[in-house]
Amino acid sequence: MDLYPLFNSLRIAAIAAVFVFFVGIAAAYYIAKTPRVIKGILDVLFTLPLVLPPTVVGYLLLLLLGPKRAIGSFFLDHFNVRLTMQWWSAVFAVIVVVFPLMYRTARGAFERFDEDLADAGRTLGLSNTHIFWRIRLPYCKQGIIAGVVLSFARALGEYGATSMIAGYTPGKTATVSTAVYQLWRTGNDALAFKWVLINIAISAVVLLAVNLLERPQRRRY
Repeated sequence: MDLYPLFNSLRIAAIAAVFVFFVGIAAAYYIAKTPRVIKGILDVLFTLPLVLPPTVVGYLLLLLLGPKRAIGSFFLDHFNVRLTMQWWSAVFAVIVVVFPLMYRTARGAFERFDEDLADAGRTLGLSNTHIFWRIRLPYCKQGIIAGVVLSFARALGEYGATSMIAGYTPGKTATVSTAVYQLWRTGNDALAFKWVLINIAISAVVLLAVNLLERPQRRRY
């Protein structure tokens, strides 16, 4: 059994989760403080990939990153780098698909934050940076953790956008999701079902780990 699809899926999901962790938190923090109209517009833009079919997301990415498109041709002509049909091409697709999960979850956590705690910190001379990292983020950590886990689990199972921008090449771009489809399409149901079980097991373990991490936090309140 070739384990490359598992390795590739894990690294793609991990890279995407780390990226959306920082960008999602930054976006959620600053947008939560914007006026309602601007917040509404940005919410629509940032959340749109969550409701669009993944194949539509993949198609839009191909319009941007394809070798005959502006961005894709620039990288191909100047750096000899093709942005599609590589294993890391799937990272672009996964980031776009899972970013709304991290953003919405983190924003909800920040909006529930008690601003009196931040005001108390300022009266003690604490900087906004110190308040963010030592007060605000720890206070909201359950929502942040939930967003990261949901993003990782969703990234691990992404198929539609990934298959369009990265394709399926065994040992090069194959992921668990694309492997399941290809194995099913070629009649290898037994191996496809094994990959399905592996995906379910990993997702269940990740979610169980989060529940265990949250238990000490619940006991303190």
